[in-house]
Amino acid sequence: MTEARSAVEAVFRIESARIIAATARIVRDVGIAEEIAQDALLAALEQWPESGVPDRPGAWLMVTAKRRAIDLVRRKETYARKLAEVGRTLEDVPPPEPADPDRIDDDLLRLIFTSCHPVLSTQARIALTLRLLGGLGTEEIARAFLATETTVAQRVVRAKRTLGRAGVPFEVPYGPDRAARLDSVLEVIYLIFNEGYAATTGDDLLRPALCQDALRLARVLAGLMEKEPEVHGLVALLELQASRAAARTGPDGAPVLLADQNRSRWDRLLIRRGFAALARANEAGGAGPYALQAAIAACHAHAVTYEATDWTVIATLYRRLAALVPSPVVELNRAVAVSMAEGPAAGLVLVDALAAGPELKAYHLLPSVRGDLLERLGRAQEARAEFVRAAELTRNEQERTLLLARADRVSR
Repeated sequence: MTEARSAVEAVFRIESARIIAATARIVRDVGIAEEIAQDALLAALEQWPESGVPDRPGAWLMVTAKRRAIDLVRRKETYARKLAEVGRTLEDVPPPEPADPDRIDDDLLRLIFTSCHPVLSTQARIALTLRLLGGLGTEEIARAFLATETTVAQRVVRAKRTLGRAGVPFEVPYGPDRAARLDSVLEVIYLIFNEGYAATTGDDLLRPALCQDALRLARVLAGLMEKEPEVHGLVALLELQASRAAARTGPDGAPVLLADQNRSRWDRLLIRRGFAALARANEAGGAGPYALQAAIAACHAHAVTYEATDWTVIATLYRRLAALVPSPVVELNRAVAVSMAEGPAAGLVLVDALAAGPELKAYHLLPSVRGDLLERLGRAQEARAEFVRAAELTRNEQERTLLLARADRVSR
C-alpha cells in the first residue's frame, strides 16, 4: 500500500461521517450522500498518488464531495425546470446550499438522528450508524457482529431505502419527538458498546474496536448536545466501563471476574473522564437510566478494593434504576448488590423470584449468579448444576470455559 493510499484511507476513516453529514444536508438523502462521499474517496485515490497529499486532506475531501453534491442538485433542478416546461413537476428537489463550515456539527447531529430513526429496526440502526458514523466497511461490521457480509450489506441498503421511502427528514427533531429519538440514539450507541464489552457470541469476550467506536460516537454527541444530561450520563457510563477493559481478561483471553481484577490495570484517565462526564450529567439535572448506571460504575471506580466497594449505595442505586426502567436484568444486578450488602441469602430470594418467571429462562447470567450465591451459601452441588446450566446457555466460548471451570472447582 502506497503512502498516499494509506493517507487517503486514514483521513477518510476520520472525516467520512462529517463529509456524509454535510452532503446529506445538500442532497437530503443519506444513501446518495454516502455515494457522493465514496466518489470523493475514489477521486482522492486517483489524484493524491500523483499530486501528493494536500496540506488539509480532510478539507480537500469535504470540498470535493460538496461540489459533487451541489452539481447533482443543480442537475436535478435543471431537469425539474424542463419537466415544468412540459407541464410536469418534480417534487422534493432541495435548493443547493452554500458550504458553511460552522454548520458541520449541526449536520453531524442530523446524521446521527437520521441513522437512528425508529422507523428502522435495531439491527438496521446499528449497521447504518457504524457504516455512516463509525466509518466501518461492510466487512468490518460483519466481523464485529459475526454476520455475513451479504447480510450486513443488505441490512444497510434496506435501511437507506426505508429512510427514503418513509420520507424521514434530514433534521434534528424537537420537543417530544426529540426526546423519543434521543432515546433511540443513546440505545444504539450503548448496544454497540455492550457488544464490544461483552460479546454475545464468538471466541473473544471483548471487541475493543466496537467499544472505541461507541465511545467516540458518545463523545461527539456530548459535544453537540451539551445540555442533555442523559448524553453525559451515557458518556460517563462508557468511560467508566471502558476503564476496566484491560483487566477484564487474562493473557489467554479468559474472563476475569470483577472480584479478581487487578485494579492497577484500570485506566485512570478514562476514570477521570468518566467522573467529569458524570458531574456534567448531574449539573444538567441528570437522574435518568444512564446517569444512574454511571453512578453505579463510579462506585466501583472509587473502591480501592473489591471488598471496599460500597454495596449498600449500589443496591440503592439499582433500586432507583429498577423503579425508573423496570427490567429483569436490572433486578438481577440488584440481587447481586443486595447479596453483597446483606448476604447471599437475601440475594437468593430475589434471584429465585426471577427464576420463577419466564423472562430470563434463556439468559445465562441468571444461573451464573444463582450458582455464585449457592456456592457462597455452601450448597456446592446445587451451585455446580447452575454453573453447568449457565455454560449451556452462553454462546461465548470464553464465558463457557469460565463457567465450566467454576462448576468443576465447586464440586471438588
